[in-house]
Amino acid sequence: MTEAPIQSPTREGGGKRRRPRGGPVGRPAHGGADAASNGGRLIAGTKPVRLAPADLLGLGLLGIRTRKVRAALSALGISIGIATMIVVTGIPASSQKALMEELAALGTNALQAVPTPGADPPVLLPEESVDMVSRIAPVTVTSAVANTHAAVHRSDRVGSSDYSGLTVLATKRNLLEAVNGSVRSGQFLNAGTEKLPTAVLGSAAASRLGFSELNPDDPAPQIYINKRWFTVIGILDPVTLAADIDRSVMVGWEAAGNQLRFDGHPTVIYVKAREDAIEDVRAVLAATINPQLPGVVQVSRPSDALAAKRATENTFSALFLGLAGVALLVGGIGVANTMFISVLERRREIGLRRALGANRGQIRGQFLTESVALSTLGGVAGTLLGILAVVGYAGYQGWPPVIPSQAVVGGCAGAVLVGMAAGVYPSIRASRLTPTEALAAT
Repeated sequence: MTEAPIQSPTREGGGKRRRPRGGPVGRPAHGGADAASNGGRLIAGTKPVRLAPADLLGLGLLGIRTRKVRAALSALGISIGIATMIVVTGIPASSQKALMEELAALGTNALQAVPTPGADPPVLLPEESVDMVSRIAPVTVTSAVANTHAAVHRSDRVGSSDYSGLTVLATKRNLLEAVNGSVRSGQFLNAGTEKLPTAVLGSAAASRLGFSELNPDDPAPQIYINKRWFTVIGILDPVTLAADIDRSVMVGWEAAGNQLRFDGHPTVIYVKAREDAIEDVRAVLAATINPQLPGVVQVSRPSDALAAKRATENTFSALFLGLAGVALLVGGIGVANTMFISVLERRREIGLRRALGANRGQIRGQFLTESVALSTLGGVAGTLLGILAVVGYAGYQGWPPVIPSQAVVGGCAGAVLVGMAAGVYPSIRASRLTPTEALAAT
């Protein structure tokens, strides 16, 4: 009997049994080297491996931990760029602040209102006009003085014409705030002394009356006003915004009414307002002071220093933007160059990871994370370095130190964005390397 030939195992439809595509019979298919050699495409039956954010961060920091000197130099590059941005914005801002304070001392936000001179009969401003002006929304300070037409003497034994050039003014106690004045010695009028027979002398008036400084250990000197004794409690420094104050003797508003028969009508109203609204305040000031006859009120125009101040602010703003952009560009080029060199140096590492199953997205994520981490470290270090430099230089120059908040926030945020932008091309280049090309690199 002839034996039937032995046949190889077949499937139900006949033919040879085929080995599964993923590997030997009985071995599950994995996405290892096969997946990598297949251009990053997963073989049927496998699942993609996803990296947790912590794992991705660890991979991104791997290059920084293993190459500390190179990482430090790379971070130094971006830190110098960010520090430069802080310095080139902070130092001009500090200089601008000092300049703005000097210009503000010239009265860029100040106005004066007086009755129209030469009117017949003389024009009187309403008694309530000071309170009415203070109700204008952009107005920050309102004060006033009034000529009492009183005569002042050093004592009761001198002639009536010896001090004819001095004026006795009824004064609101917030006058110094309105005219940027300061006290040389003693004190100015306050809520307690403005009701008493006390006086404050302007710088020129004090010189003419024979006073230079008030010694707190000596008895307070007195002057003679309209046959009444007034105690001198303060002497002022020269007032730039109101030269008439220098030649005046100032007494309290209520004391002038009680002692000198002052009628309560102000002769000069001093106003401070927000600089951005100074023209609008000037437009309504006369009608606010005297609603019935606004034409009899003369209002000064804003100081010419205001135009100079606004021009300076616009110039500095453009300068800040230009310098900050250049500094960030320099830092970004440094990070991009560092990451590009890193890809070239680590081609073997990239090839090994690709051979072990890492896909292109994971390679891109690794190098992009490293780029952002380097830029962030450099940005924080550069921000601190820039702040210290600005504070030190401003202190040396005697300027008020100014650290623009937008420069600090923009420095850190800009470092992150620059790191992302600088790492995009190197990370894509790294992900496109095949395991064969990367491992063959010398």
